[in-house]
Amino acid sequence: MATISRVLVANRGEIAVRIIKACQKLGIETVLAMSDADRDTLAARMADRAVCIGPAQPLESYLKVNTIIMTALSTGADAIHPGYGFLAEQPELGEACAKNGVIFIGPKPDTIRGMGDKLVARKTAISLGIPVIPGSALIADLAQGWSEAEKIGFPILLKAAAGGGGKGMKAVYKPEEMETVFMEASAEARAAFGDDRLFAERFIPNARHIEVQILSDGSGNCIHLFERDCSLQRRYQKVIEEAPSIAVSNGLRKQMCEAAIHIAKSIGYENAGTVEFVLDQDEKCFYFLEMNTRIQVEHPVTEMVADVDLVAEQIRMAAGERLQFNQDRIQVTGHASECRINAECPDDNFRPSPGRIRKWEVPRGEGIRVDTHCFEGYFVPPYYDSLLAKLIVIGKDREEAITKMAQALANFHVAGIDTNIEFLSAIVVHPHFKSGQTNTRWLETIICNKENATHE
Repeated sequence: MATISRVLVANRGEIAVRIIKACQKLGIETVLAMSDADRDTLAARMADRAVCIGPAQPLESYLKVNTIIMTALSTGADAIHPGYGFLAEQPELGEACAKNGVIFIGPKPDTIRGMGDKLVARKTAISLGIPVIPGSALIADLAQGWSEAEKIGFPILLKAAAGGGGKGMKAVYKPEEMETVFMEASAEARAAFGDDRLFAERFIPNARHIEVQILSDGSGNCIHLFERDCSLQRRYQKVIEEAPSIAVSNGLRKQMCEAAIHIAKSIGYENAGTVEFVLDQDEKCFYFLEMNTRIQVEHPVTEMVADVDLVAEQIRMAAGERLQFNQDRIQVTGHASECRINAECPDDNFRPSPGRIRKWEVPRGEGIRVDTHCFEGYFVPPYYDSLLAKLIVIGKDREEAITKMAQALANFHVAGIDTNIEFLSAIVVHPHFKSGQTNTRWLETIICNKENATHE
């Protein structure tokens, strides 16, 4: 069993703070690898040591594998936690860790590489008998795209083979849109991942996005922590997440969780991961979507209902410890919801809003949690994701959680920059949201027609 006494946190924002708190809980020292723009953050103040690794631009700091490794070695860090985003799903960091005797807090590089390629992951699911959305193999060019679209039937969804986070994902509703959308998806995928390969899937209009959290310690112990519902999305970016899902029956829940465990065990998965599914609400069936080989932004809702510190478990498993509990120990208690508080202006097409925070008052109370790196006086830089905080609540049931979230949002006060707090407040009191009549397209409908949103 390896010993982890000092962790290099190779990330920023709220997830850096979250990792530092988990390390403090375990009695582990932390070193923060920060860009020049992140010198004055809560994470920099909390870490035992903070080291500047380069200028603000991610390509010159957070995305430089060699710099991250050298920082770990020079500061005596035993392990690196990549958080999410940046290098978290790049196998090169894990490989560099192995070469330099540093523990990578995450799955094996080969696992990251295999499941990071959406076509490989799709083939893996098919080989295991897990349903996948009807779709194509790799599309070489527009002509093949046309051919595959005709086989599948419009509407279709074009997706980046190396993609994630909604980048390179475009819906094609009518044949006359095919050429333009294909070129847009290809260009977006190339810009985001350096890989413009696409494939196509049947577009499911009344879909839910359901994901299952798993933990696997590499010693044959693999468990799930039930599901999260991440269907409230804008441009394929999650806005509100819940656990458990109001749309998942006990029978479907059992099937999806078993499928997630089957995939994880078949690939020898280690550490924390998430298996994502599309739930067709009309047909009452589910399809494998992808596997995320890292901690997720929305992991707190699972922590709240399952009473498990997922980041602490990541660190323990990376050190070679076995899981301290089995599947029977995992029970869902209550209902949790998470809202992503962003520095953006919803009334101006969600324009990013960097700047100085002049007022920062977060809600407090029983069952309320705020994960953030911000504080009054903090300057929100323009170089990164606009996430300011995650507001998480838990109630005895979904109705109580929604009421508590509405109250918490009303007590979340920020000045100096624009935020989406009012936008979120409108969502959580909307009749369709409260009754569960939503899907992955519903939020886009609200944005396009705020006065008379309809459930399509």
